Amino acid sequence: MRIAGIRPTPAVLLVSLAIGIALSVVSTAGTGAALDVPKFKVDPSWPKELPNNWIMGQVGGMAVDRHDHIWVLQRPGTDTVEELGAAQTPPRSMCCLAAPPVLEFDAQGNLLHSWGGPGEGFDWPKTEHGICVDKDDNVWIGANGPADRQILKFKNDGHFLMQIGHPSSDPPNSLRTDILGRPAGIEVDSEAHEVYIADGYMNKRVVVYDADKGTFKRLWGAYGNPPNDADPGAYNPAAPADQQFRNPVHCVHISRDGLVYVCDRVNDRMQVFTKQGKFVKEFTLRTQTLSMGSVWQFAFSMDENQKFLFVDDGENNVIWTVLREDGTVVGQMGHSGRNAGQFHWVHQIISDSQGNLYTGEVDTGKRIQKFILLH
Repeated sequence: MRIAGIRPTPAVLLVSLAIGIALSVVSTAGTGAALDVPKFKVDPSWPKELPNNWIMGQVGGMAVDRHDHIWVLQRPGTDTVEELGAAQTPPRSMCCLAAPPVLEFDAQGNLLHSWGGPGEGFDWPKTEHGICVDKDDNVWIGANGPADRQILKFKNDGHFLMQIGHPSSDPPNSLRTDILGRPAGIEVDSEAHEVYIADGYMNKRVVVYDADKGTFKRLWGAYGNPPNDADPGAYNPAAPADQQFRNPVHCVHISRDGLVYVCDRVNDRMQVFTKQGKFVKEFTLRTQTLSMGSVWQFAFSMDENQKFLFVDDGENNVIWTVLREDGTVVGQMGHSGRNAGQFHWVHQIISDSQGNLYTGEVDTGKRIQKFILLH
C-alpha cells in the first residue's frame, strides 16, 4: 500500500501484505482452506436480436443440453398489445410479433430453432413453466396455468412423444398420480429412465414417473413426509420450520453424487433428499424474505464436486453463491434494475459446461442474460 509522497517502512509493508492476504482469501468455515469463489461478468451482447420481428415474453423455463445449446421456454401470452404493435389490425407500429414458445440458442446467442404451441394429440400449457432437455435430446415442458395439470415430452424438433397428466379443474391433491398440480420444474435421470417433477404451484410434492412409459413411481413432501395440502397460513420467519412444502415447489435438480435438491421457494429454503425421497439435509437463505421467497431456482457449479450452488432469488433480485455442502453464502451478484447485469423478477438460472450462467426474467422483465465465468 502506497500513500503519495510517503515511502512505507518494512513494518508497514508487512502489515499491508497481511491485510491484502486476509482480504483476498475466503476460508471454508471450520477448515481454514482457501475458497476460490467463482466470479462472473455480464455479456451485454447476448443474445442476438431475434429474427422475424419477434419479441420474447416472460421466461417460464431455461435449460442447457449436451451440446451447450440454451433452451428457453417463453410465454407468448404475456406479450402486451403495445409489444405486439405489428401484429395488430391495422399494425400500430413497426414491432413486434410474438416469438414461438420454445427457442434454442447457441452459446454465441444465435437463434438456432424455434417451435411450440397447441397441436394434435397433446394439451399445450395455458401458461408455460419449466423446461428440461435430457441426454437423448428429448425436450420436456411443464405448465402452471390454473388448469394445467400435465407435462409434455417432445423430440428436439418439436415432434410430440408423451404426455403425463391432463388439464383439470379438480382441487389440489398431492396424493393423486393421474394428474399433476401446476408443475413448475422438471429433471430427468436418464440412466434410471425417471423424470422428477417439482409439483408445484398447486400440489406440494416431488413426484417421479417412468421417463419412457409415463407410469408413476413414487412421491414425497417436505422432510420426506407424505405431502399434505392443508393451508399453512402466511409464512412467518419466526415460526417453527414448516413440515410441508409451500406453493410453489419450484425446482428439482439432481447432483452428480445422486442427491435431489428441491426449491421450497416461499419457505426460503432448499431441501436435499436421496433419489428415493429420504430427507438428507436442508439450508435456508435470507429467511426474513417475505412474499414470493428467496429460493426460486439454482444451478450447480461445473467443478468436479459441484462445490457451489448459484441460487436465483427473484424476490430480492440477486444471485446468491452458496456452498453446496451446507448452504453458507459466499457471494452475491446482481441488483434490482433494468440495466445489463441487473434483474427484475429473475426466475430461471442455468449453467453451461464452461461454467457460464444464463438467467431469465418474468413479470415485465421478459429477457434472458448471459454471465461469463471469469474464474
